[in-house]
Amino acid sequence: MVQLENIKKQYDNFCLECSIIVPKGQVTGLIGRNGAGKSTTFKAMLGLIRIDDGSAHIFGKDAKDLTAQDRERMGVVLADSGFSNYLTIKDLLSVLKKFYHSFSPEEFIKQCDRFGLPLNKKIKEFSTGMKRKLQVLAAISHNANLLVLDEPTAGLDVIVRDELIDMLREYMENGERSIIISSHISSDLEGLCDDVYFIEQGKILMHEETGVLLGDYGLIKVTEEQYQHLDKKYIIKSHKEQFGYSCLTNQKQFYMENYPSLVLEKGSIDDVITMMVRK
Repeated sequence: MVQLENIKKQYDNFCLECSIIVPKGQVTGLIGRNGAGKSTTFKAMLGLIRIDDGSAHIFGKDAKDLTAQDRERMGVVLADSGFSNYLTIKDLLSVLKKFYHSFSPEEFIKQCDRFGLPLNKKIKEFSTGMKRKLQVLAAISHNANLLVLDEPTAGLDVIVRDELIDMLREYMENGERSIIISSHISSDLEGLCDDVYFIEQGKILMHEETGVLLGDYGLIKVTEEQYQHLDKKYIIKSHKEQFGYSCLTNQKQFYMENYPSLVLEKGSIDDVITMMVRK
């Protein structure tokens, strides 16, 4: 569905260099801190910025060659995008109908009612959560094959985040669609994504299936003496602590079987991010 190959974009104090694949029928997550390069990656993928090197393909086409019909197959929510605050949802209906041939006003109104979005209130009066739900609903309202979502849950409370995640799960039910979604809230991605890419300072530091990351990764807590005798061939990253060392491994089972007395905690996406970025 999407293939970014050796994408490079140089700014004065930032350089993006990454490769990402989004298979058909899967949800791919892009995780990283604010400023790590997530939004720049999406803009490069969509042809919104000129890249210096590499290639971006969507639906098997170079991004810069996508037609209007190709772009109708995509639903996009960028972190800095939104609708005019002076419009109502009723105002948007005619606009979306003109933009997208497959847009169904009846279904859109039904979904707005389901998620508590008033049709006649100006968008400037919406809460942050209401605005984000409206953006995501608009992105999926025209039967798009691909969703590109940049930080769709940022700044939302846990209830609204859960509603959005449920909305995306329903979108994926037919098995023919794909999503690429970025977030710095890892818990949003753990239950949604099939695989995740971790980006830091414009570079992809890790790509892993979510099930493998949650099942095989772990944090080992050891004293200085234990660390000296530890087999480190499956240790990805170590960090000195007051008590000794924290060690990130992608072979949790190996250490459970061979070092049963060690403190070994189940890994999470947050643990991986924290360990990978610590100096």
